Amino acid sequence: MISMAGFKCPFCGEFMSISSMTTSTHYFNFNGGIHPEYVGHRHCLAFTIYRCPNESCEEETLIARGINGYIDERTVMIYPEAIYRHFPDYVPEGIRADYEEACLIRERSPKASATLARRCLQGMIRDFWKIEGERNLYYEIDAIRDKVPAAQWAAIDAIRQIGNIGAHMERDVNLIVDVEPEEAGELLQLIELLIEKWYISRNDEELLYKRVTELAEIKKAAKHPE
Repeated sequence: MISMAGFKCPFCGEFMSISSMTTSTHYFNFNGGIHPEYVGHRHCLAFTIYRCPNESCEEETLIARGINGYIDERTVMIYPEAIYRHFPDYVPEGIRADYEEACLIRERSPKASATLARRCLQGMIRDFWKIEGERNLYYEIDAIRDKVPAAQWAAIDAIRQIGNIGAHMERDVNLIVDVEPEEAGELLQLIELLIEKWYISRNDEELLYKRVTELAEIKKAAKHPE
């Protein structure tokens, strides 16, 4: 989210330059010290507020960051609770809700996040590809094997397999297989990619076809006015 280009607003996706107009940081420590500037090599917690300059957004993002070993030097999103893409309304509400919830719990419960990614995938397959009547997700994924590229199909099946870790107990109840937050994040990136390739690309194509068809009708009318 923070790069050489600046800070990417999690609400609208616009990059902003980091300056006094968009960013405010204060530093705190356990003894109650509050400083507008970082001094020396102190162990402290930095709170940074980013204000989006986009007039149609103007949302504020709050991030806490440990410095010099403080709270294990973790960076925590305080508001919003997580970064996720805000997809258009033509993506089914249930799919968007599962995706957003999976993003919200990725750090706290990556195994549950992976399970929600699996559920999100199942909803997408049933809705977009109109797959009905299959016994479970394994067979639903198999039903689209010849409809998507081989590499995409393998990655889709991987979501199912990793999501199963959270959805089903191992035969040996003492065997614990964890899913790391970074791994859950990879699954969510794939969900985002599939939404982009399936729903958004289809919508963009349909809009382009409509515009070109309407343009042809306008030109036809201009050539043969009544």
